[in-house]
Amino acid sequence: MKLYLDYNASTPLDERVLAVMTDCMGGMPGNPSSTHQFGRALRARLDIAREQVAALAGVQPSQVIFTGGGSEANNLALHAVTAGRPATRLAVSQIEHPSVLEPARALTGQGWQLDLIEVDAQCRVTVQALTEKLHRDTRLVSVMTANNETGVIQDIAGLAAQVRSVGAIFHTDAIQAAGKIALDFESSGAHLLTLSAHKIYGPRGVGALIVDKSLQLAPLIYGGGQEKGLRAGTENVAGIAGFGVAAELAKMQLEQRAAQLRGLRDRLEQGLARYAGITVFAGKADRLPNTVQLAVAGIDGETLLMQLDRTGIAVSSGSACASGKNEASHVLMAMGVNADIAHGAIRISLGKDTTASDIDALLAELDKQIKWVQKAGQAAGW
Repeated sequence: MKLYLDYNASTPLDERVLAVMTDCMGGMPGNPSSTHQFGRALRARLDIAREQVAALAGVQPSQVIFTGGGSEANNLALHAVTAGRPATRLAVSQIEHPSVLEPARALTGQGWQLDLIEVDAQCRVTVQALTEKLHRDTRLVSVMTANNETGVIQDIAGLAAQVRSVGAIFHTDAIQAAGKIALDFESSGAHLLTLSAHKIYGPRGVGALIVDKSLQLAPLIYGGGQEKGLRAGTENVAGIAGFGVAAELAKMQLEQRAAQLRGLRDRLEQGLARYAGITVFAGKADRLPNTVQLAVAGIDGETLLMQLDRTGIAVSSGSACASGKNEASHVLMAMGVNADIAHGAIRISLGKDTTASDIDALLAELDKQIKWVQKAGQAAGW
């Protein structure tokens, strides 16, 4: 059995995305900055992709800055707002992805003061918690649209309104939210929003930063005029074209995919409810339709992950970008989850190719693991 249930880490490449990428790589020489016909043809591909990604976020094409991935887009957002400006304060939530948390912490070495915004037990950033961290000299605030581990969706419009009321800039990492819930940059109130292609069945190594037209930003990479001078270097036309197709498909099929995923997630959680030893995190919060983070009492998360992997089932113990660290999830710790329970966490994330039989196969294997632990515990007198 081979069963992939780690879609929040990366999604498989859609065959329609691959088709346009292959066309760009195999039969289109030239540089999109060149003015001859070959360059113009590549530039046209970039323009189409920019329109497609813009439509997914509800913005104008001119507001889309392509990057080398979601992590780069997050780094660009923080760098572009703070570079060359007097160091004051910035605030980010405790549950951000490492590509936000780490550059934010790095800025403290340049004199910036970092305020970490707390979350409640359901992984939610409340307006009150945000307000407690806002100051007159706060320059930037970053809160993700939906958490990559728990799937919890934040009240971005409410948070952004509070940030704007003190004259600060608001950034949201919408990488996990894209393709699963509707995005509307203008109504969200955000100044900056990040996206990644490989979370929506596009290629790895391509991302985008959506920028409010009023902002004046500093470049992350110098040396050319590409991407409005913010990200120099010849564009990855094939990757960007693939991103565009993936974005178009994500927008077109959003409601269908979300309904399918929600039904499968409910089937999974109904099956999990049969066991007293399972904790589903943030189960009372509004979450992405495809994400379940859970812990099984008495089983370490990494151990359970490896046991499932041996049977051909792929899940995650948290953020793929933070893998290899034998630490409890920083997201769960921020929620106040007991460290022993947090160490037992795994994340199951569903995708467009997941079926009801896949859910049943996972539940059957979890049943075996739980019964094995219970039997071992009884034999040892736990």
